[in-house]
Amino acid sequence: MIHFAYPQLFWLLLLPFVVYFILPPVANKYGNALRIPFLKDIKNIQQEKNYLSLANHKAKASFKFFYLFLIWGLLVTAAARPQNIGEPYRLDAEHRDIMLVIDISTSMLQPDFSTRTQRIDRLSAVKAVVSAFIENRTEDRIGLILFGTQAYLQAPLTFDKAAVADILLNTDAGMAGQSTAIGDALGLALKTLRDDKNKKNKVIILLSDGENNDGSLDMAQAIELAEKENIKIYTIGVGADYVASLFNFQSNSLDEASLKELAKKTAGNYFRATDLSSLAKIYQQIDSLEPATGGKNIIQDITDLFYIPLAVALILAVLLIFVPKRFLR
Repeated sequence: MIHFAYPQLFWLLLLPFVVYFILPPVANKYGNALRIPFLKDIKNIQQEKNYLSLANHKAKASFKFFYLFLIWGLLVTAAARPQNIGEPYRLDAEHRDIMLVIDISTSMLQPDFSTRTQRIDRLSAVKAVVSAFIENRTEDRIGLILFGTQAYLQAPLTFDKAAVADILLNTDAGMAGQSTAIGDALGLALKTLRDDKNKKNKVIILLSDGENNDGSLDMAQAIELAEKENIKIYTIGVGADYVASLFNFQSNSLDEASLKELAKKTAGNYFRATDLSSLAKIYQQIDSLEPATGGKNIIQDITDLFYIPLAVALILAVLLIFVPKRFLR
């Protein structure tokens, strides 16, 4: 896209007309002509002879004016500093990489969350809150890992927030199995982030409602591995303190101790969400703890083009040397 850094300079195109109409004409090189009483008669005698000469003179004058004005216009265009503005793109060094690790085991179907009008299951609440969080992180890359018995990288780190949110919204509990392999999910997240050698601005947000009861990595091994990778991890435990069974209430199976230790060892925070409101506040708090860099990551290449009209103006000016003087009189 062509852009002019100083478009106001195009007003200078009117300068030749201002000079022509305001300033007095330059005196003839022969001085003021003598007044001859019968000059009018002489002009009448030579009128037919000079008709063609006058037309030729006007044509030369028009060509001279157009030629010089073209040079002037090119000089003004160069002074206005034309630039080619490239497409905006992100400066990768400034964004954050956020890996969302979300439990979708069958326990996430427990309906202990509620809206103003109805009760909803844990996963539905997570979908609503996390989707809003994804949309707010406009300047960051977001990745998504879903886990149950197995852990799956559903979305690699990407700026396409809509795609990540769409994958999450179309997820059903139990798709990855019925049990909970927190250790394997955390290991997969760390491996994915490790592939990028730059470890700055990397965050993992792990959400679960249970304890690590499956997979090849136990929580102790996963915590040790996370501590070595030096990546900040926020952990979220979801679910009410007690859940309804067939005949009574039983305590939630959430392993808060391990989630707290994981967050502490990686300089993160542990949060507890027992209802929809607290879950929303948690993601708002994480959003404030990891502020977006704003528009600073959007840059555009700017290429100056002033030399093009300037070079053409100089070429046209040099060509005046080779134009016969009779064409300029």
